[in-house]
Amino acid sequence: MSHDFDPITNESNNEHFQDVLARALGNPSRRSMLKGSAGLATMLAFPMLQGCGGGGGGGTASTGVAGTAAGASSLPALPTDSTMKFTAVQNNILDQITVPPGYNVQVLHATGDTLNASAAAYTNMGTETGESWAQRVGDHHDGMELFYIDANGKSQYKPTSKAVLAMNHESSADAHFLNPTGQTSGGVTGKRWSQFGGTSGYDGLERPGNEVLKEINLHGISVVELTMDANGKPTGYNPTSALNRRVTPQTPAEVHGPAAHLSDLRDLMVTRFSPTGATVRGTLNNCGHGPTPWGTYLGCEENWAVYFNIPVGGTAPTDAKMITSRTRYTVAAAPFLARSTTMPAVNYGQGWYTPTDLPDTDFRFSRWNVAASGASAREDFRNEPNTFGYNVEIDPANPASVPAKRMAMGRFAHEAAVCSLPVVGSPLAFYMGDDNRNDYMYKFVTAANWSAADIGGGMAAGNKYLNEGKLYAAKFNDDGTGQWLELNISNSAIKNYSKFAFANQAEVLVHTRLAADAMGATPMDRPEWGAVNPANGEVYFTMTNNSVANRTPLSTNAANPRAYADPDGRMGTGNPNGHIIRFKEAGGLSTATTFTWDIFVFGAEDDSAANVNISKLTRSNSFSAPDGLWFSYSTGICWIQTDDGAFTDEANCMLLAAVPGKVGDGGQFVVANTMTTPTPSTAAQRTFVGGILGESRLRRFLVAPKGAEVTGLTETADGKTLFVNIQHPGENTAALGTSSDFTYESQWPSNGGGVSAKYGSGKRPRSATLMITKADGGKIGM
Repeated sequence: MSHDFDPITNESNNEHFQDVLARALGNPSRRSMLKGSAGLATMLAFPMLQGCGGGGGGGTASTGVAGTAAGASSLPALPTDSTMKFTAVQNNILDQITVPPGYNVQVLHATGDTLNASAAAYTNMGTETGESWAQRVGDHHDGMELFYIDANGKSQYKPTSKAVLAMNHESSADAHFLNPTGQTSGGVTGKRWSQFGGTSGYDGLERPGNEVLKEINLHGISVVELTMDANGKPTGYNPTSALNRRVTPQTPAEVHGPAAHLSDLRDLMVTRFSPTGATVRGTLNNCGHGPTPWGTYLGCEENWAVYFNIPVGGTAPTDAKMITSRTRYTVAAAPFLARSTTMPAVNYGQGWYTPTDLPDTDFRFSRWNVAASGASAREDFRNEPNTFGYNVEIDPANPASVPAKRMAMGRFAHEAAVCSLPVVGSPLAFYMGDDNRNDYMYKFVTAANWSAADIGGGMAAGNKYLNEGKLYAAKFNDDGTGQWLELNISNSAIKNYSKFAFANQAEVLVHTRLAADAMGATPMDRPEWGAVNPANGEVYFTMTNNSVANRTPLSTNAANPRAYADPDGRMGTGNPNGHIIRFKEAGGLSTATTFTWDIFVFGAEDDSAANVNISKLTRSNSFSAPDGLWFSYSTGICWIQTDDGAFTDEANCMLLAAVPGKVGDGGQFVVANTMTTPTPSTAAQRTFVGGILGESRLRRFLVAPKGAEVTGLTETADGKTLFVNIQHPGENTAALGTSSDFTYESQWPSNGGGVSAKYGSGKRPRSATLMITKADGGKIGM
C-alpha cells in the first residue's frame, strides 16, 4: 500500500541509518559535478558487496523440522547464476498480467467471491450488503501462506491431499468500486474517497452504515480450502468448504502476553466493550504476514492508526502519556477540525463512527470514536487504538479457534514477522519491520526452545512460543555491524526516558516505538517485508523508499548512499526507488545480540544516471520501490515484489526473481550523489556496501495490470504452483459522479488480460490471487 503521505512521527534524536559511517569515514576532499546536473554532485567512493553473487553451499541446517515455512523436506542449496531458466519479461504498462513464455496463469479468487452458500454470487456492481462481506473473500489481497491439513485436521507444511490458503486483506482505499455509484459522505454520493477532502479523504460528515460495514468487513484475513487434482496440484478453491473462514475487524480475539505483565497489559485494553481488557475485536490493515514453524498464521497489523477519530466537539484525552503515544503512532489526539484550505498533517480516519441509519450493535460503529467521553476508559473507547498494532495469530486448520493478539512481540505498524530457521533445542527469532519512514526494525526471541513435536499444535503452541520472550530493536553501526537493543523496563534508558514515563513492561510492549526511541534504535527507510534465506539463515528486508525530508547528499552513508531526484519527477527527491538490506546473526544464532549487514540491491530505472542505477539494472530487471519479499524453499529463489509510483510511467508494478548470495560477497565502486534541492554547502566522501546485479542473477518474471501493486506470494511444496497477489488494479480510477460506471484505469481481471479466461462479471477492477504454473509441469523459475 502506498505511504506517500505518511506523516513522520519519529522526532527522537537517534542517529539515523543515513548518518552511520559519516564520523569514521568522512572525507570532504573529493567533490565533483555531474554532467548535465543543475545541482551539486557529491562523489562518493564505496566498497561494494555484490548482493546477488553466486556461491554454493548448503548453509545452516534446520534440525528436526521436515519442511518449515514452505513445505520442503530439506533446505535448498544457494542457487547459482545459471539456476533461472526463464526469459525476462520486459517493461510494459498494459492492462494485463505478463509472464515469460511457457507459463500459464489463472485466477484463484478475487475480491467479493463467496466463502459459503449463504452469500450470493458477487455482482461487481456494488449491490452487496455490508453484512455479506463477512462471508466473502476480502479486498486488497496481500500477504498469504499455504498450509497442508493432515488426516488429524492439523496444519503442517508437508504435502497432503488437503490444503488451505490464508491471506491478509489490507485496505479499503478504493472502496468506491464496492458501491453502486461510489462512496458517500454527508449525503453526497459518487466520489472516490480521497475527493471528500484532503489526502485522508474524510470530510467529517455522516456516512451510510451499509457502506461503512462493507469497508470494515473487507479487512482482515481469509482462509479458503483449495481444490486439488489426483496429483495434488491446486485447481481452484472450494466456495462451500467448512474450512473457509473470515477474520474481520469485528471478530473477537484474546489478549495474550507475558504472564508476569498480563494484568497490566489488559488494563491498557479496557474499553466499554471489554471492561476487563481480556477480549478485543478483530484485526485491521493486515499487510505482510508470517507463518510459524508449528503451522499457524501471523497476520501483521500495519496502518491501523488511520481508522480512529474524535468527532467535532468531542472530548480530547487529557492524559499526557496517552497524548504522547497517540502522536507517536499518528492516532487522533484532538477533535476533528472542519475542512479548510489548510489542513494540519494528521489522520482523519474514514468516518466509521458516524452512521446512525443502522443499529450500533456491539458498538460496531462507535468503537472508532476514541474521544475520552466517559468518566473512565470503561465507559468509552479511548483505549481502542491500544488493541491494534500487533501480530495476530490464527489457526488455519481450525475455524472455531479464537485469534490471539501476541503482545509480547510489540506494537507498531507491523510489516511481516519472519521466523529464523528453526533448530530443535534452540529459541526461535521473529524479525519484524515497522513500516514508517524513520522507524525501526525489531526482533522477538522466544523464551521456549523449539520442539518439532509442536508442529500442528495450533494456538496452544502459539501460547508456548509467542507469549514469553525478549523484544529487541536494531541499531546499525557505521562499520557494517549492528546490535540488538533489548526493550525492557529494567534498562535505565527506558525507565528514565524523559519523553514518556514508562511505568511497567506492559507499557513498553504497547508503546514500543517510544521504548525504541529511548534505546537509540536506528531510524530506517520504511522497513517493509522481511524474508529469511533458507539456505543460510540470512535475513533480508525491503527499504521501499524515502523522501527529501530525510535524504540529502549530506546525509547519505553506507546503508543509504543515494540522494537524488527522480529523473521523471514523479516521486520528488530523496530515495524514490528504495533498496533491500540483509544481515546475518553472529554465529548464526537466533539469540545473537550482534549482527553484520550489507545492501543486497538498489532499485532504479534502467536509464537513470550511474550514481542512481548503482546495481546496473537493465530493461530486463530494472525496478523501483521493493515491498514484498519471499524465498522459495523449493528452489532457493528470492522473489521481490514492488509497490511503486516512480517508475509506473514505463512499467507497472512487478515481480522479480533473484539469485541470493551471502553477506559480504562483493567488491568496490564509486558513485556520485546529486540533488538540486536542498543544495548542500559541503560534500563528503563516505563508504557503503551494496549490490550490483547482472541479468543472470536478477530478472523480471511478471508485470501487473495498470494501477496494481504486486504483493503476497507463496507456493506448493513441490515448487510447481506459485500463488501471487495482485492488489488494487485500477486504483487511480476517477470518480463516477451520478453514473453507475467509471472512467476505468483498469478493467482487470474481467478483461481476461494475461490470464487463462476472463474472470467475473462487470468492468470494475478487483484484487485477485493468481495461480501460476509451468507448461512443462516443472518448478517455477527453473
